[in-house]
Amino acid sequence: MRVIERDWLNSNNILFLEGKTATLIDSGYMAHADETVARVRGALEERVLTRLINTHSHSDHIGGNAALKRAFDCRVTIPAAMEEAVVQWDEAALLLTSSEQRAERFEHDDVVTPADVLELGGMAWRAIAAPGHDATALVFHCPESRILISGDALWRTGFGVIFPALLGDAQGFAATRETLDTIGRLAVDIVIPGHGAPFAEFDDAMRQAYARLDAFERDGDRLARHAVRVIFTFALLERREMPVAEVVGYLDRVPLMREVNRLYFNQTPDALADWLLRDLARSGAIRIDDGVVRGDVAP
Repeated sequence: MRVIERDWLNSNNILFLEGKTATLIDSGYMAHADETVARVRGALEERVLTRLINTHSHSDHIGGNAALKRAFDCRVTIPAAMEEAVVQWDEAALLLTSSEQRAERFEHDDVVTPADVLELGGMAWRAIAAPGHDATALVFHCPESRILISGDALWRTGFGVIFPALLGDAQGFAATRETLDTIGRLAVDIVIPGHGAPFAEFDDAMRQAYARLDAFERDGDRLARHAVRVIFTFALLERREMPVAEVVGYLDRVPLMREVNRLYFNQTPDALADWLLRDLARSGAIRIDDGVVRGDVAP
């Protein structure tokens, strides 16, 4: 197993070497699809990529699917819960149009459902439902090796934005807690997250995840502020830079940003932009030079 660690715009790519063939988990963001293909090709070392599996439906995990399928003619396997959105190419359900993110349409060959057991790299991995950040999400656990492939359900210092809760569905918090409870019952020595380096500090990561969830449940505005930062910095990573003068238009144009502002802040786009840039600059996440915002930030 090889982990191709990526930046925060792209999910990590996890490659299982299986004799003369290989399987990949997650494909990164569309803007870097050519880089993903090149990295995977280099890691294959003459093997043939025969299968690509996604942990969930967000753009930074499925954005390279089409490019990888063209390059390697591999089979694409997706969580069963995201099949309808993929078949219909429902860009709203895939959070593309609402967040102004991109993914190239792709065709899938198979689905994986919770409790399925997959053989990857000569090891047996059980698929486990992991809703919260994304209702369709799966994690993969190998009991024998005590390794968890966690997608965005668990990072070293938290987890992905809880989009259902952000948009007013309180069940999103409950689903996230249930996912953490499920993960916490697993035998885990190593976690391979969707973003960031693999880590062994499982117990501490779980404590931090529960603490973050508790804080979001107590204060919905805190979740909203976090989400606005994450969505904006993701856009900044894709664009590399953004003129300060365009930030107000971006916040007013992107449907998800407008809805979060309506639900939580009810500020003018100018006021929201002023807070966001001051907050990110104060934390060192961005710098503003000659009227241009630049940064490389982990959510």
